[in-house]
Amino acid sequence: MIILYNPWSTPSYKKPLPMSLLAVASMLEGEYDYEIVDANLHAADGTDPVQHIIELGQRRKLTAIGFTVMPGPQLNHAVPDAQRLKAALPDVPIVWGGYFPSQHDDVVLKENYVDFCIHSQGEQTFLELIRVLTKGGDFASILGITYKANGQIKHNPHRALIPLDDLPDWPYHKLPMERYFHKHYLGQRVGTHHASYGCPFACNFCAVVGMVNKRWLPQSPERMARVLQLQKEQYGADAIQFHDMDFFVSEARTAEFAERIMPLGLTWWALGRVDELMRYSDTTWQKMKASGLKMVFSGAESGSDEVLKRMNKGGKVTASLTLELAKRMQSFGVVPEFSFVLGNPPDPVADIHTTIGFIRRVKEVNPAAEIIIYIYTPVPAEGTLYEEAKAMGFKFPDTLSEWVSGDWRSFSMRRDPHTPWLGPQTQKMVRDFERVLNAYYPTITDSKLTGLKRAVLRALGGWRYHAQFYQHPLELRAFHRFFRYQRPETTGF
Repeated sequence: MIILYNPWSTPSYKKPLPMSLLAVASMLEGEYDYEIVDANLHAADGTDPVQHIIELGQRRKLTAIGFTVMPGPQLNHAVPDAQRLKAALPDVPIVWGGYFPSQHDDVVLKENYVDFCIHSQGEQTFLELIRVLTKGGDFASILGITYKANGQIKHNPHRALIPLDDLPDWPYHKLPMERYFHKHYLGQRVGTHHASYGCPFACNFCAVVGMVNKRWLPQSPERMARVLQLQKEQYGADAIQFHDMDFFVSEARTAEFAERIMPLGLTWWALGRVDELMRYSDTTWQKMKASGLKMVFSGAESGSDEVLKRMNKGGKVTASLTLELAKRMQSFGVVPEFSFVLGNPPDPVADIHTTIGFIRRVKEVNPAAEIIIYIYTPVPAEGTLYEEAKAMGFKFPDTLSEWVSGDWRSFSMRRDPHTPWLGPQTQKMVRDFERVLNAYYPTITDSKLTGLKRAVLRALGGWRYHAQFYQHPLELRAFHRFFRYQRPETTGF
C-alpha cells in the first residue's frame, strides 16, 4: 500500500483540495493500492494523521509514503511528521515532492528521515519510483529524482514535462470531496482546479522558474470544461478557482473555454499577467465576463519600471500598463486583484515609498481593485534580485531543522522575510500602510463586513489615508481585535 500525505497547511475552515496528490494518484489507479491522507481534515476532526499512517503501517506493508511539501506552514509540519514516521516505520521509504524539495533537495536529503526527492512534475516520476521499489531496478534510471547511494546524494536529470491532456483524470472518489467546497465571495459552493502547469516567463523572484524552465503546459478547453461540469453535477459547485500560475497565456484557449462553460452558469477566478490581459480583445473579455469571470489576480509587483525590469518580468509589463488594466477591467465589471512585492534590493526603502505611491494611483483609477502586499523574499533562481540579495548578506538555511526554526518559520509567507537589508521598522512601515489601506478600502470579498461596521472602518482609515499618515494605527488594531475583518491576503483565493 502507498500513502500520499498532505501535511497540515492552514487553520482556515476552507480546506484546500490537495490537487498535487490527486495528480500523482491518477497514475497509481488500477495498478497500486493507495490512500490519500490529508492532515488538514484530520486537524479539523481532532485526530492525528501521523498516528493514522503509523497504524496502517503496523497492519499492512507500506511501499512508500509520499509527501507534498510547500514552503511555509506545510514545511513546518512536514519535518516533524516525517521524523515521527521514520522513527515508527524505519523500513518505509519517505518521498518528498513539491515546491520545497524541488528547490532544496540537497538540504532535504541531508536528513536521515527522507529517502527520495522528486523535482518538478511528479506524476510519471513517482510511478516509476514505486515500480522500482516494488519490482526492483536501478534508481539511477528514474528521471526527476534525487536519492542517496553509498552515503552520497545523487541527482538524476530532470524529466521532460508531460502534456496535461496525456495524463489521467484525477480520482476525486478517493477523497471526501464534499469537505473541499466552501462559501465565499465567488459563490456558495466554490471548487478548485489546476488547468495548466508552469509559466513561459522567467521572473527572477518566482519559484516556478527553476521547476519548468519557461515551459507552460495547458489542458485543452474541452477537458477543462468537462472537469467543471463534473464538479457542478457531482458536487454542486457553483464557482471555480483556478490555481494555475498563469491561466491566460493563450487567448484562443481562454475564449474557447469561456464559450464552453457559458451554459454551466458558474463564476470563476484565475491568475494572469498584466500584459497578457491587456493584449486580449474586447470580444474575448466579453466572452470571459459572460462565462462568469468575476475576479482576476495579476502580479503588478512594483510601481517602478526599473524594478520591473530588474525582476525580469519580460513581455511589456510596466506600471502604466497596470493602471490601464485596472481601468479596463472596471469597464467589464471584473475585479482586478493586484499583488505587489515591496522592499526589493538594493534600495528597499525607496522601493517601498515608490510602490506605496503607485498603489494609491491604482485605487484612484479603480477603487474596487484588491491590493495584496508582500515583502520581497529571495528564491534560489538566477537573476539580478537574488544575486543582489546574496551580496547584501542573504543566505538560505543549510538544514531542515534551521528551516523550521523560529527565525525562518514565516520566511516563505513573505511576512517576515529574514532579509538583512530590511529591519523591523522598515517592515512595520509596510504593514502600517497595509492596515490603513485595508481599512479605507475594505475588501469586497468580506461578506460579514457590512453596514455600520464597514462605514466605521472606512471612517477610521479615511483620515489617515488622505493625510498619508500611516504610522502607529492603534485605533485600527483595536477595531480589528473586536470586529475581526478580512484582509485581501486571507480571502482563501
